[in-house]
Amino acid sequence: MASSSAAASAPPAQSSSTPRPANASAMASNPAHPKKPINLMRGWPSPSLLPTAALDAASRRLLANPALAAPALLYGPDPGFEPLRGALAAWLASFYNTEPDAARIAVSGGASQSLACVLQSFTDPARTRAVWMVAPCYFLACPIFADAGLGGPGRLRAVPEDAEGIDLGVLEAGLREVDAGDEPEGERRFKDPGPHRKLYRHVVYCVPSFSNPSGRTMSLRRRQGLLELARRHDALVVCDDVYDMLQWQPTTASSPTEPPPDLDRALLPRLTDLERALGPSPHDPPGKRFGHAVSNGSFSKLAGPGLRTGWTESSADLAHGLSQTGSTRSGGAPSQFAAAVVYELLVSGALAAHLRDVLRPAYRRRHGLVAAAAARAHLLRVAGDENATTNVTRSLASRDDVFGGYFVWFRLPGALRADAVAARCLAEENLAVGAGGLFAVQGDVGDLRFEHEVRLCFAWEDEADLEDGVARLGRVVGRMLRGEPMKVVAGGGGGKGVDELK
Repeated sequence: MASSSAAASAPPAQSSSTPRPANASAMASNPAHPKKPINLMRGWPSPSLLPTAALDAASRRLLANPALAAPALLYGPDPGFEPLRGALAAWLASFYNTEPDAARIAVSGGASQSLACVLQSFTDPARTRAVWMVAPCYFLACPIFADAGLGGPGRLRAVPEDAEGIDLGVLEAGLREVDAGDEPEGERRFKDPGPHRKLYRHVVYCVPSFSNPSGRTMSLRRRQGLLELARRHDALVVCDDVYDMLQWQPTTASSPTEPPPDLDRALLPRLTDLERALGPSPHDPPGKRFGHAVSNGSFSKLAGPGLRTGWTESSADLAHGLSQTGSTRSGGAPSQFAAAVVYELLVSGALAAHLRDVLRPAYRRRHGLVAAAAARAHLLRVAGDENATTNVTRSLASRDDVFGGYFVWFRLPGALRADAVAARCLAEENLAVGAGGLFAVQGDVGDLRFEHEVRLCFAWEDEADLEDGVARLGRVVGRMLRGEPMKVVAGGGGGKGVDELK
């Protein structure tokens, strides 16, 4: 973890050889393959789970109301469509058991666009020392950091996680080492934050609840410890809280002594809510309260990614500063019309009903189908003990009767490499799976490579195809464990891979 003040003040250019993941829409087309394509890698909601009728009704109500239709079709205010900010503040306060405050809400064009705006407004390649990413990570965030001048070796750094989430010991050691090489105040900067923003010295990126890809949820004590480190080292913790409301009890819940969870309430507080209770930070400029955590939310997983609408919740000062990002001020918050449609969806109760009656039951079934199929296929092994089996990664270290999110993450049996398994799945079975190496932090020089892990998404394919896909994966793993050569499949051919990596 070498760090020098020279490197911090003049970061190296991103290497042209640094791999950047694709972001397209489907498996490589192979119509000659005799088997139906199944994609367990794509992190999208199934079209069958989209609230199309509710969105149609919401759009009609919106356009029939001149008081809402005109502002929805014009440029919007910088913080976003005001009715949505108010309704969203109340909805989130009910779920997270907080007090609603629309001043803490900024409407965004989705979680990825929001992350880019956070980096534009609150980081500087010369001042911001490093980005610390919980690994395995949502790897499509890596190019966003790189585009902000924070990519490359020594800037993007992986922090491992265990059953409780982020390893605070590793993070603290890394922060101390980097800060030991800090320059005195007055260092060169590329940006002037102006009166409405500040430049953080570090960024920590995580998915605290039902993480992509591991499915883990960070415990309360780890959340509190992470905030203590962030406040000590002037770090902004960017939390992708996009899966929080997608939680359920699995079909095989094994904690009968636990009281049943209220799935309409968050089981743990967000970091931004915990941080708000800690009081002013010594790193805040006079008269401002930016804080050290921002919650990055999105309607992509709740109502459809094509809406390209999300939000952040943070301190009011950080939310205002975010709304002053140049691209936002050029016409106001993005997705103005879509935000107005989402407002109608929210205030009508249709979104809450869709979440309660469609999404949670569907993902509960789908998660159970994949876990059961993986167990039947003898895929779930304890590393180092080929005679033992284990469940997929538990979502909460404190209880095993709540899961959430989109993904199942597990280690392959034996010493099988996930990239080799993925290649054979595509060639032999016309099946796409997420090889663990994709979820390593790009540019990190450590040893968190995840070469033997696999991510499966249960949100995209229909239920029958989920079971079939896991069975196909099991057959490939069985052949490889037995040392069988790759099967030559008529039309299977190329195995060009998958270009949907989300």
